[in-house]
Amino acid sequence: MTQIKICGITNRTDALTAAACGADALGFIFYEASPRYVTPDLARTICRDIPDGVVRIGVFVNADASKVIEIVDFCGLDMIQLHGDESPDYCRRFPAERLIKAVSFQGDGDPATLADYAVRAILLDHREAGRYGGTGKPSDWNLAGRIKALYPLILAGGLHEGNIEEAIRTVAPDAVDLNSGVEQSPGTKDQEKVRNIIEIIRKIDSLHPSSNRSSLIFLS
Repeated sequence: MTQIKICGITNRTDALTAAACGADALGFIFYEASPRYVTPDLARTICRDIPDGVVRIGVFVNADASKVIEIVDFCGLDMIQLHGDESPDYCRRFPAERLIKAVSFQGDGDPATLADYAVRAILLDHREAGRYGGTGKPSDWNLAGRIKALYPLILAGGLHEGNIEEAIRTVAPDAVDLNSGVEQSPGTKDQEKVRNIIEIIRKIDSLHPSSNRSSLIFLS
């Protein structure tokens, strides 16, 4: 099964809609420069209403480790996603089985260098100058396939109804991270897009069950 994370949640309605549609995880961005930033107070309120079994993930960018731990505990988050320039040493401050590290190097990068990160999964995203994801542009799928051969992989970057089937067939990721491709505007999800893309993913899984032996990444 391809697990599904809906990221950039900023309100209760979007969270409950995504959960009802079958999302496995919801992401809350605690990076103030992001248009999808959510305060810990609001995230905590939303998290209290999310059904059991839906994983709550905090997304952080170059944050102080003590602040990350504080927010995780305050909001009752299940997992941590580090989406900045965090080093392997920094990542070792957190439990590896609860940690996702986002990377964005291009096709000339060497996936073997990611072995220094003690994490549950690698998330591949597209990054532009001054923007740590959320660009709406695809990541390098060829590189994603090379990473997937070595590590559990979450594919992110410009995924939407029009390309999700090709992305899954090309990369066979363990999970996908959906954000801008299921929005009306930054921070506000489009319920129809969320519902449709999850239906597409589940249909792909049902049609090719023997070829989809993905690792389960999201832990509640």
